[in-house]
Amino acid sequence: MYDFEYATPTTVDEAVSILAENGEDARILAGGTDIIAQLKENRRVKVLVDVKKIQETTALSYDSAAGLSVGAAVPCCEAYETEEIAAAYPGLTDAMTLIGSIQIQSRATITGNLCNSSPAADSIPAMIALGAVAKIVGPNGEREVAVDSFCTGPGQNVLENGEFVLSVHFPAPAANSGGFFLRFIPRNEMDIAVANAAAYVVLNDAKTHFESARLAVGAVAPTPLLIEEAGSLLAGKEIDDDIIQQAADLAKGQANPITDMRGTVEQRIHLAGVLSKRAINGAVQRAKES
Repeated sequence: MYDFEYATPTTVDEAVSILAENGEDARILAGGTDIIAQLKENRRVKVLVDVKKIQETTALSYDSAAGLSVGAAVPCCEAYETEEIAAAYPGLTDAMTLIGSIQIQSRATITGNLCNSSPAADSIPAMIALGAVAKIVGPNGEREVAVDSFCTGPGQNVLENGEFVLSVHFPAPAANSGGFFLRFIPRNEMDIAVANAAAYVVLNDAKTHFESARLAVGAVAPTPLLIEEAGSLLAGKEIDDDIIQQAADLAKGQANPITDMRGTVEQRIHLAGVLSKRAINGAVQRAKES
C-alpha cells in the first residue's frame, strides 16, 4: 500500500466538494471491504473519502407503508439483524447473509456492493428484484436511479464526477408478496458466484395466480440483468410449473456470460435457467406463507 490522503467529511456538501475536486483520484470509503482490498493491490487513489461521519449515510429506517431506506454506510448485519426488515425483505436478507463472512458483513454495505458494480455481486439482483432505487448526490444536487439501470458494465456505473450514492430505497412489500435469492458457487461459502438469481412476486388474494413478478440474474452478463419479459409473462397467470419454466427460459435466453476460472459460458447459461426457476418457486412459497 502507498500514501494517500484520508478525508472525513461530516456533511454531504463537504463530501461532494472533495470528490468533485479530485475526480477519478478520489474514492469513497463506506464499509471498505472492497476499496481496502483494492488499495492493498496497489490501486491508486489520491484521497479516500470516509463518509461514515455523515449522518444520512448511517441512517436505517423501515416503515410498513413507506418502505426501507438503507444509508450508504449501514453494514449488512445491522439491516438483516433488524427483525422487521428481515421479515419484510427476506430476498434481500438472503443476499446480505451471503456477502463474505460474518466478519465482512459487519462492515460491508449493499451500497458499496452496488457501486463496486461487479456482474457477480450478490446484493444487486436482490435489489433489482425488489425495485430498489439509489439516491445519488453530487454537484448538481440529488437524483434517483433505479438499481436495474445503475450498472453500465463490469466495474462501471452511472456515477459522474463528484457524485456518490447516499442511500438505497426499497418500496414497501405488497400484500401476498415474497422474495427469494440464491446463487451457485464452487465452494460452500465465501466465494464469488458462478451465477445468481433473485425473484420477487405478488400473488392474488387466493394465492393461485401471479399479480406481478420481477426476476433478476447476475454473473451471466456484463451487468446484473432485470428479465422484464419474465415479469410480463407471469403477470396474471396461474401458478404452475410450466409458466415458471417459461419465465426461467427467458432468463436463460438473455444470459450473455463469459468463460473464466469459475465457470464456462455453457454452465452459466444453464444456471441462469435453473436458478431463476428456483428463485421464482422460492418467492412463491414465501408469498403463500406471508
